[in-house]
Amino acid sequence: MHRVSRVLAAGTLAALTGVGAIAAQAEDYPIRSITMIVPFAAGGPTDVVARIVTAHMARTLGKSIIIENVVGGGGTTATIRAARAANDGYTLIAGHMGTHAAAVPLYPNLAYDPEKDFAPVALLAGTPIVILARKDFPPRDFREFMVYVKDHADAVKAAHAGVGSVSQVACQLLDSILDIKPAGVAFNGTGPAMNALVAGRADYMCDQIANAVPQIGLGTIKAYAVATPERNAALPQIPTSSEAGLPAFQVQAWNAIFAPKGTPAPVIARLNAAAVKALDDEAVRRRLLELGNVIPQPSERTPEALAALVKSEIKRWNSVLKPAAH
Repeated sequence: MHRVSRVLAAGTLAALTGVGAIAAQAEDYPIRSITMIVPFAAGGPTDVVARIVTAHMARTLGKSIIIENVVGGGGTTATIRAARAANDGYTLIAGHMGTHAAAVPLYPNLAYDPEKDFAPVALLAGTPIVILARKDFPPRDFREFMVYVKDHADAVKAAHAGVGSVSQVACQLLDSILDIKPAGVAFNGTGPAMNALVAGRADYMCDQIANAVPQIGLGTIKAYAVATPERNAALPQIPTSSEAGLPAFQVQAWNAIFAPKGTPAPVIARLNAAAVKALDDEAVRRRLLELGNVIPQPSERTPEALAALVKSEIKRWNSVLKPAAH
């Protein structure tokens, strides 16, 4: 009996020691630089949002946050890597609507579960989708665009950042509404896809607004519509999809921070607080808004709110994409 008691006591002590060690580790966190994996090439919308927010977070946390761009698989290559990383808070991922929702129906053998394999940290930004085209694409407005791509569905080329990326998924939704199946041209990231559009190697694209605003301002591409209920302050001259004649096309992407599952709760709380502080910073907000992003409300910035968003988005994109995927 005494031996059993001693074993139980030892087990309890070990458990408490483990808890204490985790608490101490979290209290000191971070003691070295943090790696933020971005699942697309540098210069794309996810990369831009991540760099703007993490630059401020690094100052709050007192350690550098190193951006590592890992391309391939529509963002899934990087997401698999992040899911398998150590859960100590030193490897994070800037996930989004594609990697943590749309990839589920598009990749039947997906090597990670967005809900089970990650600890949500914070939602960073909503990113409205804009329908874009090369600057010399014949249609003058969105109504003409819809007619043109239907009449030339076998010839037009739609640029995207890989199967499961926001750009691919958004245009797939558009194509399903228009009942067309144009050729898709895949690139290793939205930045390279945008470069192809600018160079005229692709005809149109459904892109996150943060990637589009600079090019629209330079006149290197044209924009037909923004897929949100209201016009965007960064592109006030661009009509909404409803105004332009296609109210069924409504889609807004999002970018968020995730950690591998099992990351200690105090570490998640520390990271979340740093992200929230960044989103409250005037300079950060101004930069995000200039690019057309939607800054989440305080109630939308918690790990719990992000978990609920992922769950609802998986359900939504399952219903939209599964019929097309099979």
